[in-house]
Amino acid sequence: MYRWMCRCKVKGGRVTDKNIYYEGSITLDKDILDASGILPGEMVYVLNINNGARISTYTIEGERGSGVICLNGPSARYFEKGDDVIILAVSFVGEEELEKGWKLKIIELDRNNRVKKD
Repeated sequence: MYRWMCRCKVKGGRVTDKNIYYEGSITLDKDILDASGILPGEMVYVLNINNGARISTYTIEGERGSGVICLNGPSARYFEKGDDVIILAVSFVGEEELEKGWKLKIIELDRNNRVKKD
């Protein structure tokens, strides 16, 4: 059996921009993608702490070190610049992997969307 698990949570992010007239997606700083293990084109959930919106979209690689978190397309209507967000990546995980100690990965960002080091 496989379980649908949250494999990565990126918390502490802040929306830096939005672009309504775009096909749709979320642009994330390459440093955020690398730290989280999220790939360009991967589906994620984006939760808006300010208004409760919860959308799903795919990721686009943004410039490394830019701190960019930009909502694109129709999903941009649910976010404003400065909104606090949580980004969740999910996957199916087999029972065997869960029994071996599988764990949720949590990445925390500072107020400039830079990955905090442990």
